[in-house]
Amino acid sequence: MTHRIVFVEDDADLAELISDFLSRHEMEVVVEPRGDAALDTIAREAPDMVLLDIMLPGKDGLSICRELRPKFDGPIIMLTSLDSDMNQILGLELGANDYILKTTPPSVLVARLRAQLRNLRPAQPAADAQQASKASRKAVFGQLSIDPVSRDVVLEGEKIPLSTSDFDLLWLLASHAGETLNRDVLLKEMRGVSYDGLDRSIDVAISRLRKKLGDNPSEPFRIKTVRNRGYLFSLSGWE
Repeated sequence: MTHRIVFVEDDADLAELISDFLSRHEMEVVVEPRGDAALDTIAREAPDMVLLDIMLPGKDGLSICRELRPKFDGPIIMLTSLDSDMNQILGLELGANDYILKTTPPSVLVARLRAQLRNLRPAQPAADAQQASKASRKAVFGQLSIDPVSRDVVLEGEKIPLSTSDFDLLWLLASHAGETLNRDVLLKEMRGVSYDGLDRSIDVAISRLRKKLGDNPSEPFRIKTVRNRGYLFSLSGWE
């Protein structure tokens, strides 16, 4: 399973080095070099995790963490060269899940990030066994299969790598195949917030999902846009 990460880092060489290493461990990294653009980038990309440097142009990482925490459920990791007890304490108190120095060996960095990502999906209570059994059934639509247990998506015999949030969106749409879901429903299910009329994160996520699933961006036939209503997972678009 590929996880999507936004890495807010203004050192281009370091950002490329870490991004390349993480990409070899099933982590898709989007780099944002400016602190004052970080919140918009995070909202647009809907990542599973955010990595924040502290010293950034426009806005520092601690301020970003403080503003981001109330509206982001995923792990926030401070990844910085500032080895200070005060910064570590402040970062954690502002809502960061971990504070990692840039001098940490790459293999240790990956292990600590994976540990945080494992906590994204809480285990279901035993009392929900019947519901879990129902939810664990693989969904098949023509040449598309979606397995909610392994979280594998296979289209025309090819495995499609999806981030956690992209898979969740696809599964939500497929679970309501043939129905139109509006942005408010999708945002509440995906992020627990209501649609404010301005948030375009769902539209961006739909566009990203269409691209990965080989949909036609100008005339989508797999995940359709229903004008003034929302999005519809087509039952006939996977033959």
